[in-house]
Amino acid sequence: MIIHVASINPVKVEAVKEVLREYTMFSIYEVIGVETDSGVSPQPKSLEETIQGAINRAGAVFNTCDYSFGIESGLMAVSQSKTGKMDFCACAIYDGKEFHLGLSCAFEFPIKVTSLIHKEGIDANEAFYRCGLTSDRKIGSSQGAIGLLTKGRISRKEYTSQSIRMALIHLENKDLY
Repeated sequence: MIIHVASINPVKVEAVKEVLREYTMFSIYEVIGVETDSGVSPQPKSLEETIQGAINRAGAVFNTCDYSFGIESGLMAVSQSKTGKMDFCACAIYDGKEFHLGLSCAFEFPIKVTSLIHKEGIDANEAFYRCGLTSDRKIGSSQGAIGLLTKGRISRKEYTSQSIRMALIHLENKDLY
């Protein structure tokens, strides 16, 4: 079985590999990271835009494979939060006919990070760097903002894995969907 992950980000590719080991329906498989564009802004700023980015990614790399995984992190409106936005991860799995969606937990970026993202139109990597919260300009390819803010208690890979597991609910329980 061939699985395409619509990214070469090592965190996303490794998350898919690790999660699939938990499922007997994926007993023999090869996971291949494929660079592709999300077709949305570099920092999605709504639930809809983030999910669309994951769908776009999965659809774009579905060729010569059995399943493709699109993974996109973005912000969504949460009116009761301090900044009005929370970050989450969306996973879209495409089987050639249907998309199967899952979301991760959500958390809030620091106020100055969210403000900079909106004022400057930059992504979270750059915003965390410019705010002096990290020296890693590609924090999303390592521990992620969630790893930084939870002081390592939850990693970017774990947060990404949550969305993958949630999308796999549809495939593991086909008779219910």
